[in-house]
Amino acid sequence: MAVDVIMPQMGESIAEGTIVKWLKNVGDKVDRDEPLFEISTDKVDAEIPSPAAGALLEVLVSPGTTVPINTVVARIGAAGETKGADNTAKPATATPPAPGGAAPEPQAPAAARDSAPAPSAATPKPAPVPTPAPAVTASADSERTFVRSSPVVQKIAAEHGVDVSLVEGTGEGGRVTKKDIQGYIESASKSGIASAPPPAAPAPSAPAREPARSPAPATAASPGPSQLFAGGQEEIREPMTIMRKKIAEHMVMSKQTSPHVYTIFEVDMSEVVKRRDAMKREFEAEGVKLTFLPFFIDACIRGIKEYPITNASVDGETIVYKRNVNVGIAVALEKGLIVPVIKHADQMNLLGLARTAANLAERARTKRLSPDDVQGGTFTITNVGVFGGLVGLPIINQPQAAILGIGTIVKRAVVINDAIAIRPIVYLSLSYDHRIVDGADAARFLTVVKRELEKPAA
Repeated sequence: MAVDVIMPQMGESIAEGTIVKWLKNVGDKVDRDEPLFEISTDKVDAEIPSPAAGALLEVLVSPGTTVPINTVVARIGAAGETKGADNTAKPATATPPAPGGAAPEPQAPAAARDSAPAPSAATPKPAPVPTPAPAVTASADSERTFVRSSPVVQKIAAEHGVDVSLVEGTGEGGRVTKKDIQGYIESASKSGIASAPPPAAPAPSAPAREPARSPAPATAASPGPSQLFAGGQEEIREPMTIMRKKIAEHMVMSKQTSPHVYTIFEVDMSEVVKRRDAMKREFEAEGVKLTFLPFFIDACIRGIKEYPITNASVDGETIVYKRNVNVGIAVALEKGLIVPVIKHADQMNLLGLARTAANLAERARTKRLSPDDVQGGTFTITNVGVFGGLVGLPIINQPQAAILGIGTIVKRAVVINDAIAIRPIVYLSLSYDHRIVDGADAARFLTVVKRELEKPAA
């Protein structure tokens, strides 16, 4: 007997969801709780698990279609009970999306990628010998640029000259894991296939950089024109993803709502570096990797305690002060970003902040966040330094009043007591809503953050 797969309700206020893509084709075997399809809502993107084991019998809702919750989007039947040989999703009979919602995307090369059947396992993959990349069109081939993998995998692939798109991923939704890339390299080595030598690294300059840590690892760069454009092509038109539409709407709304003003401070990170080095082993014993991020969160919490206007919001002509400090951490994804929230961050110690931030970032990257994980933030931190940025001027995450931007940590020559010294320096920027936060308040807040980061360990 077939089992209906329904559009789930991802939170009390969520009334509909958009199918981003199907992770299985009609006729494919699927296990219970195995990721079946991706959805996007106003609150969160997520991979939805299969409610039963069997075979995907029917797909009733095409990618890009928005349907109300509890709508039947597919059916799962017994293995071998596949209905028809056509793997193309059938149009959904759904209510039109609300204004501003995501409508079905028009047929375009990018949209065709998401709904195309997975390549046959029998198709031979080319050897990982680097050759000049041929021009490709914005079809299924260009999807290789966005293979789901972690920075660790990207680094290993780069070191061995391997194209990650050639590696079959066994992780969730086809994600290429560290084990996958290592196995592929080992197999290629045994078969006598030479991989390209890693690109020569630029000569290190003195003093060396000490990069800032990010709540989420850097993702693969977006494709350049040489990777996307075929001969003679002047432009490629690609519909925005659901996530990109939501980001665009939110950023425009924020700029229209709040008069943005910015203040930038320079901070000496010498003491934080010492404290982190002294505490790393203790944290590793607890199963937590200590980055610089928890130190920034802790310093911001102390600044908020002294200047609570930075943890407030505007409701009409009323200023709403928030007792709880719920810190949002911007996490870069493969094709967008999301801001999970550390609830009651002011009640956590450094270990609790580090553990929670790492957990949220990992669940964000694997699409396992719940709607509650991205709601209720009162202050946000974003790290532009992970990509090498010295300074960022981020847009306020409404309805909050401020957001902190962290630049990369770089060793610089600075003057201390009339002498030149080398110190790890970071630039912190505060974007704030000038309706309720004045320049003096912003400067005082950053003064506290600077003081907490530069003070010697107790």
